[in-house]
Amino acid sequence: MEVSGWIWAVTVAGIVGLLFFDFWFHVRKAHIPTLPEAAKWSAIYVGIALLFGVGVLVLGGTDMGTEYFAGYITEKALSVDNLFVFLIIMTSFKVPRADQQKVLLFGIVFSLIARTGFIFLGAALINSFAWVFYFFGLILLITAGNMLKPGHDDDGENVVVRLARRFLHTSEHYDGDKLFTIVDGRRALTPMLLVMVAIGGTDVLFALDSIPAIFGLTTNVYIVFTATTFSLLGLRQLYFLLDGLLDRLIYLSYGLAAILAFIGVKLILHALHENNVPFINGGEHVDVVEISTALSLSVIIGVLVVTIVASLLSPKGRAQNAIKGAERHAKSYLEVEDEDPKVQEEVYADLLAEEAVLKALPEKYRARIRDEANFMALLERVHRVHDERVDDPRR
Repeated sequence: MEVSGWIWAVTVAGIVGLLFFDFWFHVRKAHIPTLPEAAKWSAIYVGIALLFGVGVLVLGGTDMGTEYFAGYITEKALSVDNLFVFLIIMTSFKVPRADQQKVLLFGIVFSLIARTGFIFLGAALINSFAWVFYFFGLILLITAGNMLKPGHDDDGENVVVRLARRFLHTSEHYDGDKLFTIVDGRRALTPMLLVMVAIGGTDVLFALDSIPAIFGLTTNVYIVFTATTFSLLGLRQLYFLLDGLLDRLIYLSYGLAAILAFIGVKLILHALHENNVPFINGGEHVDVVEISTALSLSVIIGVLVVTIVASLLSPKGRAQNAIKGAERHAKSYLEVEDEDPKVQEEVYADLLAEEAVLKALPEKYRARIRDEANFMALLERVHRVHDERVDDPRR
């Protein structure tokens, strides 16, 4: 189904309007979103995406609607995995909690621009060269294999950031949410700009697996664009909503690897069916079973449900989530030395709650935690500092 130019114009205008709204009312003034705020706006953005999908289903037909929902769910799942990397990057750069919203919104905007370019490039390649389906399928299979390797998430110090630190004048400290500051009378880049570069560079790498994945479900450029875009809108709110649960989804990478591998096989089967590569079956198409979009949607939803439920019920997931939470609260407590004593006590109370969870874990997990020397030393340091602050409130 061809989509007219005016529909494209209205869609793009609506998306730009949502981004400006998000910036003006939520990001312009630095603050830490509350859990109810993050939950409300996450639900609103998911609702907008679902309503749009219903509109596509009604106006574009069953096939187009199914393709949209399959693409949206796949891209949304991949975007949640991306949040793990965002968390690592912002932790490594020690981005102030109140300023993380601006970093995330920049990442979303940069990702939309980069992925739009990849979408139209991918569409042009597919229309000109049928062998691209083989290439996309191979990319997804390789990506799926890499996701199964331990520590597949990279750290925040990507090559662009390392080059920026080496050749550009950068400051060691933040200056609010400013991108530039003055150090020793010279204009310098702040870590805020560097973390945005890290997020932006990472977004380009994310596009290399997400775009082939959705092209494996539909070649309709409008569906690819809108499903990808709506999966990214609301990602900022989702980050703050899932921040405490991300570490608990220990099997998510396995589920996403299975989905990418499934779509990779689907692409290769489609490539064989449409084959015109001379050295494969003499350039003639190969009679193979093709996987329908409806089956793809069922597999994607099924794998995600099993993955999430298994993660949430897993004792290992509870242990990992508690360890990461305690580690974050411990580091936060040591960084709030100049804060209001009330803030210090709130962070310390959160740490005690995480420690209570750790103490309630089965013995085999508690034993592993006790073997983590750096983690135990961090907790001991926090308790020592807290005791000193209680004894001397002026500290």
